[in-house]
Amino acid sequence: MTELAPLPESLRQQLVAVRDNAYAPYSNHPVGALLISDSGTVYTGCNVESANYKGLCAEAGAIAAMVAHGEREIKSIHVIGPGDGLCTPCGDCRQRIREFAAPDTEIVVVNAEGLPLKRYDMETLLPDSFGPENLGKPSRMA
Repeated sequence: MTELAPLPESLRQQLVAVRDNAYAPYSNHPVGALLISDSGTVYTGCNVESANYKGLCAEAGAIAAMVAHGEREIKSIHVIGPGDGLCTPCGDCRQRIREFAAPDTEIVVVNAEGLPLKRYDMETLLPDSFGPENLGKPSRMA
């Protein structure tokens, strides 16, 4: 198995910092996401919980920031949780990523220090997924 390349140090620090900014008083499970769009712009997000136990996922926050800036394609996204185990995107976020992914979009899960643990492409992360093409719309996955 080939070793996964680490993020450049400045991006690793951004990813750790955004995770540390998470608001997770109920789960005590802070998560951060760092997304690089097709243009090379970096967007970050962290989970934000509320007392009704509904919240915003880190990946959703990063994707929303990208969309708010007029971009529509994820080149790569890195997800960090609080520990050394895999903190993979939830089902909702897998679908959100899918909406803006291309076949070669990289999804990388990192440990608490921001070092890569596992890399996915969309087919591995969400096999046989439902996307825009199922609704007669163009898709980046084609």
